[in-house]
Amino acid sequence: MLRQMEQPRPKLFDFHGVSMTKYFTDNWDNVQNFKARPDDILLATYPKAGSTWVSHILDLLHFGQTSPERQTSIPIYERVPMLEISITTSPSTALPVYNGKDHIDQLTISPRIFKTHLPVQLLPKSFWEQNCKIVYVARNAKDNAVSYFHFGHISMLQPEPGDWSSFLQRFMEGKMVFGPWYDHVTGWWEKKQTHSKIHYMFYEDLIEDTGREIDRLCSFLGLSPSAEQKQTVIREVQFDSMKKNKMTNYSTALKMDGKVSPFMRKGKVADWKNHFTVAQSEQYDEDYKKKMKNPTLHFRTEV
Repeated sequence: MLRQMEQPRPKLFDFHGVSMTKYFTDNWDNVQNFKARPDDILLATYPKAGSTWVSHILDLLHFGQTSPERQTSIPIYERVPMLEISITTSPSTALPVYNGKDHIDQLTISPRIFKTHLPVQLLPKSFWEQNCKIVYVARNAKDNAVSYFHFGHISMLQPEPGDWSSFLQRFMEGKMVFGPWYDHVTGWWEKKQTHSKIHYMFYEDLIEDTGREIDRLCSFLGLSPSAEQKQTVIREVQFDSMKKNKMTNYSTALKMDGKVSPFMRKGKVADWKNHFTVAQSEQYDEDYKKKMKNPTLHFRTEV
């Protein structure tokens, strides 16, 4: 994929009750007709909740030993492509056509590992029909909002983020690509209660004890890495390692302007304290109480 920055930012619009941009709806019928396989592994997250981190973990666990060349020659967004992304050419640009669904269809590896930011109700039905394993990663709302804000400045697939105050207001209102954070994390959490093949992870738990969470993930996936293999994975997926690695830091990605801010910025819990004013934090906490209806879903804003 080539880099191309000279494009206007996309507009947000309502799509099946969820805010979206054209880059995630242009190939919609093909995405909905996607043919999942029983051994597929789908990684689902709200944007900026740890998808790149867990993509790398999943790829290393499955292919780090058998296909080590993947790690040094193929960027993470091609090793673990996004199902719904669709970037098409226009007469005024030299952009190549790229869509994630076709990329996944062409994968020759097994299992195929790929990701989505779709809310649970928009996931293609073949995933449920084939009873695929799905890994969902959730991040606390305050840190998620901060990360999404910075991402909006570098991703040409996102609307202009504006200033922090106006962005936070839109985040609370759910006027984000892929809809409200509340609906996303809750929808997948509630689906997990009736679907045994969903493994629900928390970003904060991964920060707190990466090894423990990898053990739980391996148990879900039916993998038994050696102690040495596990330590290799833990070492490779440390934030500083991934930030320096051109195959994981998105420095080669299409429509990403790393000159504004790095794609991999901090990767910490509680960075929200550097952005939220006291008044904003209190306002958000009140909003959270109203909208977070499920009493069994708990997040930590500090570790």
